[in-house]
Amino acid sequence: MTPTAEWPSTDVLITDELARRTPKRTDYLEEKLALQDLAARMAHSPEAILPRFVQLAMQITEGSSAGLSLYEPEPAPGVFRWRHLCGVLAAFEGATTPRNYSPCGVTLDQRAPVLTRHAERYYDWIAAANIIVPEVLLVPLYVGGHDPAGTLWVVGEDEGHFDAGHARATSELASFVGVALRVQRTEQQLREALAHQETLAREMSHRVKNLFALTDSMIRFSVRSSGGKREMAQMLTARLQALASAHGLLLGDAPGGRSEAVSFNLRDLLLAVVQPHQHAGYASPARVVVSGPDFTCASHAANGFALVVHELTTNAIKYGALKTARGKVELTWQVTEDNLVLQWSESGGPPVTAPCAMGFGQTLTENIIVRQFHGRVEYDWRRGGLAMRIAIPITSVVAKPLSAQAIEATD
Repeated sequence: MTPTAEWPSTDVLITDELARRTPKRTDYLEEKLALQDLAARMAHSPEAILPRFVQLAMQITEGSSAGLSLYEPEPAPGVFRWRHLCGVLAAFEGATTPRNYSPCGVTLDQRAPVLTRHAERYYDWIAAANIIVPEVLLVPLYVGGHDPAGTLWVVGEDEGHFDAGHARATSELASFVGVALRVQRTEQQLREALAHQETLAREMSHRVKNLFALTDSMIRFSVRSSGGKREMAQMLTARLQALASAHGLLLGDAPGGRSEAVSFNLRDLLLAVVQPHQHAGYASPARVVVSGPDFTCASHAANGFALVVHELTTNAIKYGALKTARGKVELTWQVTEDNLVLQWSESGGPPVTAPCAMGFGQTLTENIIVRQFHGRVEYDWRRGGLAMRIAIPITSVVAKPLSAQAIEATD
């Protein structure tokens, strides 16, 4: 809902007076030069557009002070912040005023110039600052004619100072500045979009290289550990499917899926990886219980988590708890101040013993957890099944926040 300002009485809000006052002086050349000045600054120093806009408005209207009340909508209903002040009120730079209890709010609601007389008689925050404003001419400033940016205000030293010519000239300047700000904002958004695309291209190149290296490693280890071509093909297919599950989660494979995500929910990824093995050949309820608090990881960690959990699940099916109908696995995690701690706990399976040598799955797990994530792995080869604890520094896998710079055309 659009916020609506409280309107003062008609002895304070005297906008109708503008139409009855004949312009005292009209200097079209001065107005033309002002527009040319703003256009030149837009091309060479766009950050100077707003302060120069205020200076030109005060010069053309012969006001005693001028400034911008820039609208900040959050928290609702928002406030106006005074910026780029000139003249006797320059000391109030950075001050704020209420959105719905201010002549600036009335101006935005009107979308047209507003004239006030001794506004301090109605607005107590003006009186409290010991400000006397015989007349104030206010002009709305909209970016591209749509987005409210705030208002320009110019103070006159005496009643009867402003006329229709002043309102027309400042409105034209404000319209031009609104278009200039829209162009500036669009240009900034385009630069950010191009930078984002460049970042994605570099990230994709990095991932493709890593994927080729990982696939090469899986092929070599699978050749050593498999009993034949069929078994090797099955092992490779399963591992690649785990990678595909992770990649699909990041890309959003559902119809209308999103563009590549910069982060993922750990629970969603783990469920996607274990889902194909939940029954493990038995007509039974899901036997891999996945539980833990919401935790958001960076996209670069997805492949590592997917491969580790896939290897653990595969080994549980071949040698551990999921080899029997009664066996089950609990995969849980918790978040401490510094670490993400995952617990893999098998129960109800055949007796297991520590292997004599590290196979591919254990080697892969060690490489990912220790070398890639800088974490630690602890094994407990219990009679009822393997228990494993993985501790990973949060900084190694946490999703970094996007650099969400607000496009502020005022500085």
